[in-house]
Amino acid sequence: MSNDADLKRLEQAFTSTPSYDGLPATLVHLKNSHGMTLSLMDVGATWLSCRLPLTSGFREVVLHAPDMAAHRKQTAYFGAIVGRYANRIDASQFSLSDRAYSLSSNEGKNTLHGGKEGFDKRRWTIVAQSHNAVTFHLDSEDGDQGFPGNLSASVTYVLDEENRVEIQYQAECDKACPINLTNHAYFNLAGVGSGVKSLEHILMMEAGHYLPTRKDLIPTGAWNPVSETAFDFSEPKVIGRDFLSDEDQKIAGGYDHAFVLDPDVCDGEALAVSLLAPDRSIIMKVSTTKPAIQFYSGNFLQGAPGDHGDYENFDGLALETQYLPDGPNHPEWGEKSGVYQANQPYRHRTAYQFLF
Repeated sequence: MSNDADLKRLEQAFTSTPSYDGLPATLVHLKNSHGMTLSLMDVGATWLSCRLPLTSGFREVVLHAPDMAAHRKQTAYFGAIVGRYANRIDASQFSLSDRAYSLSSNEGKNTLHGGKEGFDKRRWTIVAQSHNAVTFHLDSEDGDQGFPGNLSASVTYVLDEENRVEIQYQAECDKACPINLTNHAYFNLAGVGSGVKSLEHILMMEAGHYLPTRKDLIPTGAWNPVSETAFDFSEPKVIGRDFLSDEDQKIAGGYDHAFVLDPDVCDGEALAVSLLAPDRSIIMKVSTTKPAIQFYSGNFLQGAPGDHGDYENFDGLALETQYLPDGPNHPEWGEKSGVYQANQPYRHRTAYQFLF
């Protein structure tokens, strides 16, 4: 099947049945001169597909559900923009400016990725579009999922001629509020449906510390040095080499931790993270302006609906650039806590470049 035919099949699968709001999704396909394609959806401003033109044919490297009906059932946040606050907030509450806020709980007593009706389930408005870029916009009212203030957010995806996918985030809120937007794409550089696991990939991260967690995956508050631990990816390392070799991983079923990036790689240009396919056919380079990255090795993917049948654990991995989880409850973390003042502009960008 040709790439154009695959894209048409994808479009049909996601527009033939209604989304959360009872209306069909709108898909946008970006393409560069090399033939690389990026498919996006207005529901959740979701990164649905990334197809790379290898000499052996097109390779899909982003996990997604087979159709809209399955997408609505999955709980893995495939490719979506999550917010207002990505990751977890302890006990679904925080205090700001001497006022306590209670949030929508959707993971036990905690809030994950914005709550029960997070940004991943919203229909974003397409406000600009060209052959290689698209901008999605979303308004979130004061009190949405318990968060304060009226928030205006936009996310732009750009596919350039260097096979780089840049995601540009902009937001502003009229009250002081935690803001932490990220994309929740899962990658498998060996190809979705290849049978190759995330644990076989080779990862490098310019990160000196990681955040250990409690059993409910809320950070304990400590920053642990990665040096001489299983969390040390300062040199390229096969992810599975030290897998489940310590108590912090056993709590999470693998890697599902925030890594604090070295400050000198948070300028949006420097190499912060690299991921290498097991056969070394593709390398993905990540740059960001965010201070941290959540590395999730896909520990609980089993049963999630996929394009080649249900996914198994470790069929993909996520690298979510973000502020620190539970940041609003840790003012001692300073800017890394993700709390913005009223009308303070939120401007960030993250890029994933594919070399093949």
